Amino acid sequence: MLFRMLYDDNLAQAAYLIGCQRTGEALVIDPERDVDRYIEAAAKEGMKITAITETHIHADFLSGAREMAERTGAHLYLSDEGDKDWKYQWLHSKSDKGSYAHTLLHDGDRFMVGNIELKVIHTPGHTPEHISFLVTDLGGGASEPMGIATGDFVFVGDVGRPDLLETAAGQQGAKEPSARVLFQSLQRFKALPDYLQVWPAHGAGSACGKALGAVPQSTVGYEKRFNAAIADAADEEQFVAAILDGQPEPPVYFARMKRENKIGPKILGKMPAPTHIDAAKLQKLVAEQVMILDTRSWDEYRDGHVRGALWAPLNSYFSNVTGSYVEPGSPIYLIVDEENLQHAVTMLIRIGLDDVAGYTTPDALAAYEALGGNLIKTPSIPIHEIGSLNGQYILDVRGQAEYEAGHVPGAANVAYTRLLPRLSEVPKNQTVYVHCRTDNRSAIASSYLQRHGYETVHLAGGFEAWQENGGDVTT
Repeated sequence: MLFRMLYDDNLAQAAYLIGCQRTGEALVIDPERDVDRYIEAAAKEGMKITAITETHIHADFLSGAREMAERTGAHLYLSDEGDKDWKYQWLHSKSDKGSYAHTLLHDGDRFMVGNIELKVIHTPGHTPEHISFLVTDLGGGASEPMGIATGDFVFVGDVGRPDLLETAAGQQGAKEPSARVLFQSLQRFKALPDYLQVWPAHGAGSACGKALGAVPQSTVGYEKRFNAAIADAADEEQFVAAILDGQPEPPVYFARMKRENKIGPKILGKMPAPTHIDAAKLQKLVAEQVMILDTRSWDEYRDGHVRGALWAPLNSYFSNVTGSYVEPGSPIYLIVDEENLQHAVTMLIRIGLDDVAGYTTPDALAAYEALGGNLIKTPSIPIHEIGSLNGQYILDVRGQAEYEAGHVPGAANVAYTRLLPRLSEVPKNQTVYVHCRTDNRSAIASSYLQRHGYETVHLAGGFEAWQENGGDVTT
């Protein structure tokens, strides 16, 4: 049996390529939308992708299942569990008007990829339709499974958060019942053999849990012994209280991903090819107030950027920035080095932001200034200097749980990923002093507020520096 994990560091997302070396057939579990890398990985091993599956309707990225079915003609194996609100609605909407070759799966179903058997276990709680897969290499002589692909059910050190139907998809009152369903699913997990490998869909940095480990894989036995969320699952009330406590606010785009993955992600076909723009064109775009993403370092952005540009660093924050602040369908322009252009475009299409119209490189900003364009600064002061600024509006853009654990006295709180729907709560008639734990989230939020006409000051060092300098803390 061939087993490969293909990992996206920015979204902390894992897809799995599992192949039968005797027949040359391969399966992909939970692919992202840029499917070439999976097809190429299979071809490198002399295999063809003949099957595609996913563990659930994802919220944090746009699924590549439909895209890959169009490209390869592979058979889709998708969950038919859960209620009527969480069924796949695109299976009869192929680009040629036909239906995709597909099989709908239920608890206990089995299907083969070459000589490899996958058995379905319905594991709801994170989402109603969530399934996991027990994988057995029958061609290799095994009579018992080697591992379980758990998707967003069980991670290394954590379990999938059960609150997203409420906090991301807007189903009021859903999170506590979902937590109780997750508790029941974990009883099934605890009955599995200890030796089974655990292959989760996410690692540390994902917003699909609150305490995910940085180790990519584990075993059932290890998680039963050391996973705190599973330890809490000995008592239902204790588990429900613990799993719902302290979950971070999901980015705004999660609701859109849920919806689009259910009704059918738009078929990409080919990657966007943004055109290079010169300083004169950039000047025109700034005047039109288009969406410009500036990927330079924070120091460079802070010291001078074009009016209205968002700071969008090319790291794990990039998807949260763009997914939380960029409206789909709007043309996007990038300020990015040539060598990072393709990477930026790839991250955008993974969350359904396909309209990448153009780009320019950082060295064009000097020419922009020479043409009379103004570069705007983002004022920044060390956070301890606000001690004498009585009556100022201080905005803490950390998560609510962080804020409640301790914050600057008098500070308001809106998580940086939720600023778009809550922008009206931030007063526009006074300077907004913005901070987070250190610098990143507050820098991102400051750029967003500036774009919307707020007078902002970034508080460098954040809450950590405030505490280190002896600042008062309110809980």
